[in-house]
Amino acid sequence: MSMYGRDPWGGPLEINTADSATDDDRSRNLNELDRAALSRPLDETQQSWLLGPGEQKKKRYVDLGCIIVSRKIFIWTVGTILAAAFVVGIITVIVKNVPRHHKHPPPPDNYTIALHKALMFFNAQKSGKLPRHNNVSWRGNSCLNDGKSDKSGAVLKDLVGGYYDAGDAIKFHFPKAFAMTMLSWSVIEYSAKYEAAGELNHVKDIIKWGTDYFLKTFNSTSDTISQLVSQVGSGDTSGGTGDPNDHSCWMRPEDIDYSRPVTVCSTCSDLAAEMAAALASASIVFKDNKVYSKKLVHGAETLWKFARNQRGSYTAGGVDAATFYNSSMYWDEFVWGGAWLYYATGNQSYLYLASHPTLAKHAGAFWGGPDYGVLSWDNKLTGAQVLLTRLRLFLSPGYPYEQTLKTYHNQTSIIMCSYLPYFTSFNRTRGGLIQLNHGRPQPLQYVANAAFLATLFSDYLDAADTPGWYCGPNFYSTDVLRKFAETQIDYILGKNPRKMSYLVGFGNHFPKHVHHRGASIPKNKIKYNCKGGYKWRDSKKPNPNTIIGAMVAGPDKHDGFHDVRTNYNYTEPTIAGNAGLVAALVALSGDRTAAKIDKNTIFSAVPPMFPTPPPPPAPWKP
Repeated sequence: MSMYGRDPWGGPLEINTADSATDDDRSRNLNELDRAALSRPLDETQQSWLLGPGEQKKKRYVDLGCIIVSRKIFIWTVGTILAAAFVVGIITVIVKNVPRHHKHPPPPDNYTIALHKALMFFNAQKSGKLPRHNNVSWRGNSCLNDGKSDKSGAVLKDLVGGYYDAGDAIKFHFPKAFAMTMLSWSVIEYSAKYEAAGELNHVKDIIKWGTDYFLKTFNSTSDTISQLVSQVGSGDTSGGTGDPNDHSCWMRPEDIDYSRPVTVCSTCSDLAAEMAAALASASIVFKDNKVYSKKLVHGAETLWKFARNQRGSYTAGGVDAATFYNSSMYWDEFVWGGAWLYYATGNQSYLYLASHPTLAKHAGAFWGGPDYGVLSWDNKLTGAQVLLTRLRLFLSPGYPYEQTLKTYHNQTSIIMCSYLPYFTSFNRTRGGLIQLNHGRPQPLQYVANAAFLATLFSDYLDAADTPGWYCGPNFYSTDVLRKFAETQIDYILGKNPRKMSYLVGFGNHFPKHVHHRGASIPKNKIKYNCKGGYKWRDSKKPNPNTIIGAMVAGPDKHDGFHDVRTNYNYTEPTIAGNAGLVAALVALSGDRTAAKIDKNTIFSAVPPMFPTPPPPPAPWKP
């Protein structure tokens, strides 16, 4: 009998009970069946028959504190990050070591190079105890007793510091105040350009050296004053007294041992208003230093009140300064100072005065004249007109200021026309230098001021999206004004018939016999007395000390120049002249498209011109 059973491996299985095979035979047959079965793949069910229930592998985890992640994922993540860091590091090393052609920044332009040097002149002119890093090796502390032994009756005895005006050791406050105002104006308009040139902190230090000194020349903590120091030192050239003074002696400032008189004025509107302009403009420069800025504003307002209440000219009565820096009037300083006080305080009473038609008439805003349009230490009207034209261009205050501001704007446009070579208001030398002082000596200071105003006005028009302005029926682009400024400054820097740079230290050919006491006497530990320094004044040799950055007085009306130390009309520099040059240089420097004027800083203290309209009423409800 045979029985058929199901072969669990997928085939029939016949079992023969009568089979007499031995156990060894059966074992042999089973082994063959096992090998056959194992040679075929097993499905999941078959495996479960053979192996039974499987044992599941236990997963491992990593506790990271805030989360728990699979150990496998953690290892893969960390490994991926390390591999990526390794690849990035290899790439970085390769990139850094591959030779490349670096693109160097463009070299500084001539105006920027000249700017660095022109600012150095102020370091050479400092009086008093010098700062540690003054960077003029042949200068030292000087005139540390100024004011202390004065017998003029001045209540202020500390007059140490400030600047010497020119090649002597006199401190004339009238041109010095104008110089500080011009520097402050240039910083307010072109702080980004100063920053780009790396000179912003330097020029601010120069201004502060001047304003710190001005605060010593009157009772700056008071609201009302009755006197003001106008000058320290004497320049009397009459020889009447025979006493040594700052003109009769040729000495290094460090060696001065004679007494230096102090000149005080009680009716000096021009000087007080100019000093008020200097402090007010500087208060905007230092607006981030609130304590100091407020101190400057208070001093400016005190000076302004003194100028308005006690009328008179600081050079009246034949004082010493009348020989050197005579003031023609004080009305232009009223317009100039009033404009700066308005910008510094936002008080519209200052604007009302500066733009009053009667004051404008007294200052000569409605009539011409040989020196009309010539900005200088004596004539501030042109600068004031440009300054107030700025207000009309960008804020347009309207009534009651519009009438006079419009006149100032029109007159500014006329003045800019007069600078152009197409008009005959001013002659030019054969070399192209404009004769703003009509052939009189020392022309460069006026030229530098005009170059600054022309560049500034062109930048105003550009900022107001105005391509130019009209001269009569003809329209001229702002580029024409800038070209005028460039040709004049280029003349000063050496593009002239003599190929002479009138800025000491710029270029290879510049004046070597500058009319300057400190520069002409060597620092050799020998103290030369009042007359002992004359041998250095009269020497034909070049100055032993190069007074870097000094702009000399300049050529004559025929482009002629004599590099002679004794002829101050050619070779003497002044801080008023250098301030205008610095302003013109920074205005022209750098990339015109990248750095423009700062439209808003000057208006920091100016409130909205009109009251803010009230909010709309609430919706009506029945």
